Amino acid sequence: MNDALRRAMANAKLTEQQLAELCGVDAKTVGRWITAPNRIPHARHRWAACEALGEEEQILWPNAIRSALATGPDREVVQVYPYRSAAPAALWRSLVTKAHRELTFAGYTNYFLWLEQANLGGALRRKAQAGCRVRFLLGDPDSPVTAAREEEEGVPLTLSTRIAVTLAELDKLRDVPEIEGRFETGHVNLSVFRFDDEMIVTPILARRVGHDSPLMHLRRCQADGMFDRFAAHVEELWGRGRDIREARENVQA
Repeated sequence: MNDALRRAMANAKLTEQQLAELCGVDAKTVGRWITAPNRIPHARHRWAACEALGEEEQILWPNAIRSALATGPDREVVQVYPYRSAAPAALWRSLVTKAHRELTFAGYTNYFLWLEQANLGGALRRKAQAGCRVRFLLGDPDSPVTAAREEEEGVPLTLSTRIAVTLAELDKLRDVPEIEGRFETGHVNLSVFRFDDEMIVTPILARRVGHDSPLMHLRRCQADGMFDRFAAHVEELWGRGRDIREARENVQA
C-alpha cells in the first residue's frame, strides 16, 4: 500500500476519480498506484499528481527518485525538471513554509515568485519576524549586463520591468529590517534559491527566459558538495552587491 499517496489524497480531499481526471489517467490506474507501492507512474503523471496534491515527488514515490540517481556526489540532487515551469508550484510554497533559518532568492528578477505564490509578501514578513533571514539578490536594472541580456531575450516584458515588480513588492516590506536586498549582476545566467538546507538552481539558457530553463532541486548532504558550491557562489555575489535601498536613495537624491 502506498500510504503516503493515500494520506496525501485524504488531506487534499480528492477521490481516486478526481485525481485521475487531474492526471489524465483512469481511476483504476490511480487505484493501482495506491495498492501497488512498487508501481511507479510515468514522470508526467507523477508531476501532475504532485501538483494536484501539493506534495513532493520523493514523498509519494521515493523509489522513482532513488532509481534516477547514482550514489556518488550527485546524491544531493532530489529532482530535476527540464523546464522551471514543469516544477509544481506547490514545491516552492513547501520550501518557503519549511524554512526557518534562511531564505535567499538570488534570481535575477524573482518576478515569477510574486505571480505564482499567493501572498508571498505576507509569508516572508512572518518568516522574517520569526527570526528567519530573508535576502533578495537582484540584477541591477540600469546595468549594461541587464541591457545586454534584455536584447538577447528579445521579449516585451523586459528584465528591468520584471526587476521593477520585485522592487515594488520589497517596498511594501521596508518596515521589516530582516528582509534585505542587494543589486548584483554576476548571476544573470544562474538563479539560486536557498531554503535552509534545500535549494533550487536554474541555469539560464541562451535566448531563453527563466521559465524555459532547466531546474534542479538540491538538498545538502555533504561538505563541499553541489549545495555548498552554489551557496558559496551566492555568498560571493552577495558580498559584492550594493544595498538596494541605499542605491535607490542615492539615485533619487
